[in-house]
Formats: sequence, structure tokens, C-alpha cells
Amino acid sequence: MSLLPVPPASRPLGNSGMSVSSIAWGMWRFAEGGRTVADAARLVHAALDAGITLLDTADIYGFDGAGGFGDAEALLGEVLATEPALRDRMVLATKGGIRPPLPYDQSPEYLGEAIHASLRRLRTDRIDLWQIHRPDILAHPQEVARTLDDAIAAGKIRSLGVSNFTIAQTDALNGFLGSKLVATQPEISPLRIDCFENGELDRAMAIGLVPLAWSPLGGGRLLAPQSDRDKAVAAALDRVAAAQNVSREIAAYSWLMAHPAGIVPIVGSQRAERIGEAASALRVRWTRSEWYDVLVAARGAALP
Repeated sequence: MSLLPVPPASRPLGNSGMSVSSIAWGMWRFAEGGRTVADAARLVHAALDAGITLLDTADIYGFDGAGGFGDAEALLGEVLATEPALRDRMVLATKGGIRPPLPYDQSPEYLGEAIHASLRRLRTDRIDLWQIHRPDILAHPQEVARTLDDAIAAGKIRSLGVSNFTIAQTDALNGFLGSKLVATQPEISPLRIDCFENGELDRAMAIGLVPLAWSPLGGGRLLAPQSDRDKAVAAALDRVAAAQNVSREIAAYSWLMAHPAGIVPIVGSQRAERIGEAASALRVRWTRSEWYDVLVAARGAALP
């Protein structure tokens, strides 16, 4: 039986002129537990040494509801200040537009402030991929686009993406942008398959967006499945994992990467060995039958 294509080690980031690894590392929990700069640097090295070049953070990472806003960016900035040569080895992505205690704010005034603050915390003169974290329904996409195009023109950011946007919201913003979007970041996992069937991935392929999958392990539920559905998906992944001598999480990453949209799973682990291990997902091969077995388990019903 024929095998699905092996994902490339790197892929173009839309029309940005940059290439990114087919797996990313995310820093949602990067600033937890009083991590030292030296410990943080070890995690950054683990990702880069494994060939993971896309590092994804956000200004709200580290916020606990009362404080810590910007902590993940600031910690990464300290790592880069200590080892400046690391900056050129990575494609640095961050997000903004969530403004505690407000829900979301993409007014021109705040977006400009947020981008400048991220640059300052990250101790860099450019952000390679800047993404709107969640859509602000009260912001007109034309005004948002004007602010982002100005930031591109000023050299503060190199490319643009969105996170948690609907297809219509993505199209509306993209229609006003001079520098078109290159990435979209929805939640995708073997337990969260909406994107496969609601048109989001089809739209991404049509307009050249790289899908960055947050929570590719279903918020950890794949590692400790409880419901019958979760267990069925885990079992389908385990059959491939056992045959190819990898863990279930590696099989889950590779399952996403087998999709023709070029899904880039964002590994959320903050353990160096698991970050490094994630790169082995590039070597896992799927047959169509095996891939659809996982999808059917996730749907909980046979295909039409």
C-alpha cells in the first residue's frame, strides 16, 4: 500500500521569503515556575539543535489573571541578550491584541503600542511573524490592516498572521492588507478536527497560508484519554506508533503533518528531551487507510 509523502524538514512561510521548520515550539508555559535564564536557554537550544526553527510566543503568555503579562517574551529576550547569535538561527513569532483586563483590543493605538512593547521585551529590532491573537469584533479590519502595514513598512515586523480567526474574518483583514497574511493559527489536533471539514484548511491552501496548529495533543487529553472517543483516537494513533517505534504524541504530530495543507504542529512541552524528540515526527509514514482510521475515530462515525 502506498505511503503518504514525508513532510519536508522546512517549508516556505507563505510569500514572506522565509522558511520555517515543519514543527514549531511554543512558549505558553515558558515563564512558569521561576525558570532561570540558563534553564530557558537550554530549552531554546534543544529546539534549535533539533532543527525546530519556528519559535512561537505571545505577549499574554505568562499572564495568570493578575500579573505576568509579557513574562514569556521577556524571558526569551533575556536569553537572546545573553546569546545574541541565537536570534539569526530562529524565525521568531509572537502575538498580540489581547489586552487585560479588556478581552481584545486591536485599535490602531493599542496595536502600535503592543508591537513596540513586544520588540522591547524580546530585545530585538524585528519580529519575523506577528499574529493577531484573537479577533477584536469592535475593530474595523481596514484600520487594523493600515496599522499592520505601517509596522511592516517601518521594519518592525516581517510578516503577518492571524490566530483563532474565522474564514470570513481572515478574508476581511487580508482584503485590506498590502502585506498579505502568511499564516493562520487555529486549534488543530486528532481530537479537534473542525478545520478538516469546515473549510479553514481549504481556504489556507487556496490563499497560501501556513496553518500553525496550537494544542496539537488536544490539551494533553491524547496523553491521558478519558472518554470513549479520546481512547478510540489514541488507539488508532498507537497502532502506527507501535509499528514505527515512536510515542503516541509523535504519531499525533506526524498525523497532522501528513495533511496537504502543510500543518505545522506547535509543540508545547517545556522539557528539553521532549522538544528534541518532536523532530522524529518527520520520519513517521502513514498510509491513507491508517490516516483515515484516526479521522473516523475522531468523528465517532463512519465516513459518508
